[in-house]
Amino acid sequence: MACFLVPGAEAVVTTIVQKTIGKKVAEKIKLKWLNTMLWGGVILLAVEHIWHGEVSPVPPFLTAMKNPEEISVMLHEMVTNGLMMAATVTLIWVVMVAFSMAMTKKEIMIPKKVKA
Repeated sequence: MACFLVPGAEAVVTTIVQKTIGKKVAEKIKLKWLNTMLWGGVILLAVEHIWHGEVSPVPPFLTAMKNPEEISVMLHEMVTNGLMMAATVTLIWVVMVAFSMAMTKKEIMIPKKVKA
């Protein structure tokens, strides 16, 4: 229903952080990778929800909000599925950045063989 709103909120926050912390720091921690993964997932989920009729172009945009009984179901889905998706994407990004930094450090520490 609305699970894509949680990673969407994280994507908005990380995009703002990326624009404000400075290009050098953002490149060092590969924040663009996180933003790309979050925005890509949000767009795909939004399209899927639109396709299944769970999002409408007129207020209250989320069909679950038309019926007060469905609001609690929607909020539960946001807390469970949405948070899990956002946390998973963020964890994958952390692993990717750690791996990238380890590989870069390894490259620096191991001298390249010189041809004789």
